[in-house]
Amino acid sequence: MKEEFLHFLWQYKLFNVTNLRSVKGETIEVINSGVYNTNSGPDFLNVELKIDGQLWIGNIEIHLKSSDWYAHHHEKDANYDAVILHVVWNYDADVFMKNNLPLPTVELERFIQKEVLVNYQKLFSKEQRWIPCEKQITEIDSFLLNNWLERLFFERLENKSILIKELLLQSNNDYEAVLFQLLAKNFGLKVNGEAFLELAKSFEFSVLRKVRFNEEQLSALLFGQASFLENKIEDGYYLELQKEYKYLQHKYQLKPLAKQRFQFFRMRPNNFPTIRIAQLVALYFKQQHLFSQTLEATHLKDFYMLFSVEVNDFWKTHYTFEAASKKSPKKLTKSFIDLLIINTIVPLRFVYEQERGVVNEEKLLQLMQQLKPEKNSIISKFSELKIEAKNAFETQALLELKNNYCTKKRCLQCAIGNSLLRK
Repeated sequence: MKEEFLHFLWQYKLFNVTNLRSVKGETIEVINSGVYNTNSGPDFLNVELKIDGQLWIGNIEIHLKSSDWYAHHHEKDANYDAVILHVVWNYDADVFMKNNLPLPTVELERFIQKEVLVNYQKLFSKEQRWIPCEKQITEIDSFLLNNWLERLFFERLENKSILIKELLLQSNNDYEAVLFQLLAKNFGLKVNGEAFLELAKSFEFSVLRKVRFNEEQLSALLFGQASFLENKIEDGYYLELQKEYKYLQHKYQLKPLAKQRFQFFRMRPNNFPTIRIAQLVALYFKQQHLFSQTLEATHLKDFYMLFSVEVNDFWKTHYTFEAASKKSPKKLTKSFIDLLIINTIVPLRFVYEQERGVVNEEKLLQLMQQLKPEKNSIISKFSELKIEAKNAFETQALLELKNNYCTKKRCLQCAIGNSLLRK
């Protein structure tokens, strides 16, 4: 039994409210169960009760045992002077107010509905499960599930907004600069994401604005800052980039990242950091006003066209600077562009609209619903539980559900867990 569960019982009145009595036999009528307090102090504020017919307005404190009042030193804390009722699971000691009168106490165990307790024990069983409700989740009404997934999706966007807002603060609200940094991070995927973000932040975006019209200078800037131009390689293209980077380094006082910051080990060649940097160069050389273009795009095909770029001819026959390979175009795939939309475009557009006071949730959802469902172990496991995601909107919501609710066992804050407990 957890105290959080008692909060849940009180908040939703999942007990026998018609015959509620204190341990001393006083009748308790709940007129208003109050406001759940997530800060320090009593658990519920502004509660309205009738105790033996007398109206009381004040706060409620909830504990597993009544003796916890003293264990938590509430008798010494003025924040608890306005408590009018003590709600406990187990009554093991009298609690006295400052006027030496006993604090009215309800032992909730006597009044809880049996079905609710059974549902709680099922949900919080000690049995090892992937998610607590895996045996019951298919019982959930589809309307409730769909509404909850929509809320989870926007919660996920809020969580992604934290990094975006930090980057905006650092860049003096330069959305073009932040778009570049986020794209760089996501070009690096999970393995090299942080290294790519470091790369994008290793120079002022104003430098990129100045050199982006010159493909060679733009290449030199990114490869040089990534420390890929510090070797001795006898190749004309490589030597030109080296020469160009030395000029840029001196002109803009650039400091490259530490050597070997990027990982190649056990990566598919198309995901090599050298290829991803080459693609990032191609994108920023071709698209001069990328942020405004992403705002204007509404359909998936618009984004596929926007990100349809060709790498420099050198990279069509190379995966690294050192060795030549069989010729291939190395274009951004549709699945990779989908990831950029999910992890960069939609979160940044969400923050941009939020900052302007009008978030077009419908358009964001429509864009996400155009994208195919993501493939990963979490989505596969939900599929095994008969929860099939039809698009990227649903996969993003399910990832939020698993990572921020199921894994943390926040069933009482989850609409699914809430419904299962109350059925």
